Amino acid sequence: MNVHDDQAEEGPSVIAGTPRDYSEDLYRVYFEVGEYEDMALKVLLEFLTEEGIRSLNKQAFGYDVLLPIQVVPEVVRALAAANIAVYQVVRQDKTSR
Repeated sequence: MNVHDDQAEEGPSVIAGTPRDYSEDLYRVYFEVGEYEDMALKVLLEFLTEEGIRSLNKQAFGYDVLLPIQVVPEVVRALAAANIAVYQVVRQDKTSR
């Protein structure tokens, strides 16, 4: 058994800012996407709360949004299912409500 296996078994169940963060805390996340006719925006809007919609920032090549960290993989899958290219996803700071 390697060190990583031990940490996975014995570590805390929720670690803020990691894939183990199952909280409702919101993080600013940047999605760099191949946008066409606002298709990526439409997909993103399906995952955003009212607060997330108000705080959405369109960038030159993507969007900054507020999401719980556990939603990020679902958003990437939904973008891919809509045939939207995802070039990078950058988790930024946890926000204070």
